[in-house]
Amino acid sequence: MSEIALFPLSSVLLPSGRMSLQIFEQRYLDLVAHCMRENEGFGVVWLQQGSEVSGGSIDTPNVGEYGTYARIVDWDQLPNGLLGITIEGQEPFDVQSVWREPSGLVKAEVVWREIPETMQLPDAFAGLAEVLEGLLRHPQIQRLQLDSDLTDGWRVGAQLAQLLPIDEGLKYQLQGLTSVEQLLEEMDNILVELSGESDQTGR
Repeated sequence: MSEIALFPLSSVLLPSGRMSLQIFEQRYLDLVAHCMRENEGFGVVWLQQGSEVSGGSIDTPNVGEYGTYARIVDWDQLPNGLLGITIEGQEPFDVQSVWREPSGLVKAEVVWREIPETMQLPDAFAGLAEVLEGLLRHPQIQRLQLDSDLTDGWRVGAQLAQLLPIDEGLKYQLQGLTSVEQLLEEMDNILVELSGESDQTGR
C-alpha cells in the first residue's frame, strides 16, 4: 500500500483524462507547491456529497472507494488572481483508509490497480473514435492539450467518458471498470442514449 494526499472533487477524473482546477485554499496551495517542487502527484477522488464533510465527520470525508492518481501538467496565474492548474489522470487506485491531517489536507492509504493493457480499438467501436476526434477539435478541449491515440481502445473509452456531458455518478461507475471491452461497450450505449435524447430535443 501507498500513502498519498487526496484532492476530493465533485467531478470524476479518469486515467488519461485532463481537468482544469482553480486553487485557492491554503492546504491545496501547499499541496500543489509540494507536488511541483518534488515532481509528485496526488489522488483525485469523487466527493460523493456536496462538501468534504457532507455525509461524514470532519475526519472522514465521504469520498469514493477508488480514484485516479493525477500529475500537474500545466499551471498559470488566472485573471482573477487564483492559481490555475491542469491535471492529467494516470494510475487508478482503490482507497483502503482515509483521514485528515491537522492542516486539513486529506490523505489515504491506497492500493494501485493495474492499468488495462493497450488494446487496438475494435472496428465495431470505430464510431467512438470519430466522436472523440470531433470533441478534440473544440477550442475549450484543445486548451487541455490531451495526449490522444484514436487507435488505443482504453484511451478512447476513458477520454470519451471524461469529456462527454454525463452524470458524475455514471462517470464514477465507468471509472471502476477494469475491462477495456466493457468500457467500450458502456460508452457505445451511452452515445446511443445521448443521440436519442438529442433527436427528441430537436423535434
